[in-house]
Amino acid sequence: MSDNQILIIEEAITGAIKQLLAGRVNEVLNNWQGLIPLFEFSNYQGMTAVVPVVALVSCERTEKERIIFLDAYSLTITLNVPGNEDSELFCYGYTAAVCKALGENPTLGGVADRVTVSGKKYVPPKAVNCGQDWQVVISLRVTVEGTNNAG
Repeated sequence: MSDNQILIIEEAITGAIKQLLAGRVNEVLNNWQGLIPLFEFSNYQGMTAVVPVVALVSCERTEKERIIFLDAYSLTITLNVPGNEDSELFCYGYTAAVCKALGENPTLGGVADRVTVSGKKYVPPKAVNCGQDWQVVISLRVTVEGTNNAG
């Protein structure tokens, strides 16, 4: 596989995650009775939407995975949730919505073989009522079979 094809699979993974967040996860959040701000992918800065950062952190292979050409990508979704009395609840809601959407579509529409949530981290503001944001970091493990890059 050429370097361009390797780049394409990595872009396809991050693109599929962003599409999932802007699509199905926003639908799940909309269906809940609370007024949880939806995901927005832009330079938006306000209280009515949250801009997630989707970052591909690494790609690992064990010796067995090298033999069967299985790549395991680590990806994080980081959210800064504006501080208010419901911020903590919003953090839990975002995580639940992402987990639900991934449960319904664990292959990201065929981009990956399997996507699993490998970690959830909730970071409260360092000082209460000081205007700082809550933060949620959702860690994902994305496995893709059949790529043959020189790892």
